[in-house]
Amino acid sequence: MQRITVAVGGRPMVAWRIAGRGPSVVCVHGAGVSSREFRPFAEVLGHRYDTWTVDLPGFGASAGPRRPLVLRALADLLVEWLTAVGLDHVLLLGGSFGCQVAVDAAVRHPDRIAGMVLVGPTVDPAARSFPRQLLRWLRNAPHERPSMAALNLADYRDAGGRRVVGAFAEALRDRIEDKLPHVAMPTLVVRGAQDRMVPQEWAEEATGLLPAGRLAVVGNSGHMVPCRQAHALAGLVTDFLAHLGAATGAGDRTGPQEQRPAR
Repeated sequence: MQRITVAVGGRPMVAWRIAGRGPSVVCVHGAGVSSREFRPFAEVLGHRYDTWTVDLPGFGASAGPRRPLVLRALADLLVEWLTAVGLDHVLLLGGSFGCQVAVDAAVRHPDRIAGMVLVGPTVDPAARSFPRQLLRWLRNAPHERPSMAALNLADYRDAGGRRVVGAFAEALRDRIEDKLPHVAMPTLVVRGAQDRMVPQEWAEEATGLLPAGRLAVVGNSGHMVPCRQAHALAGLVTDFLAHLGAATGAGDRTGPQEQRPAR
């Protein structure tokens, strides 16, 4: 896995790449955490596709401003990062809050994104409050690997309380249900069968709001499908990319268009 750092918004933004053949898949992490949550999945998918996991500004290894960034700014910086590393017409794969960042980017920059995979998209409008989200998180915890709790806590510590709280506040403030009908590209919604953060009813509603949406449910997994069921998710992404290529006639159009200097 290659570490790539480029300047975005005057600050270093860090990503990891496994340069497989074929279309580029960019993974966008959840609230308060880092791209490390995608490592098991990226290591599987990277055998076949050009797979990137990126740390959003202020999280993981990427620097950020002292004040927490709003969701719109995170989405814009993600698109600037695509330009900086020479990527275009990518498949964006968001996890949890990363779905909200991906959707915001897709609605306002549709020419940069060929398709999306939304894994455990938040926030369900029926539970848009911190107490309800906390209760769902507690109910979901038994369905996750114990190692994920330690990883998330380490990411929260590294980001700092102000940024973590700011990210969760942005997740609650965002109205993803108002944006989904404006997503122009084909989109796959993925839910873990035991995900207590994203009920089946909300997953179906979100899929129905998408003009070109489809839903897949992964068994034996809670909210963190990329960690718990990396191979199953990689299979779904592989099938979806085949469908995307057939639907658009793009083949391997996604991918680096002009690789820019990176360190």
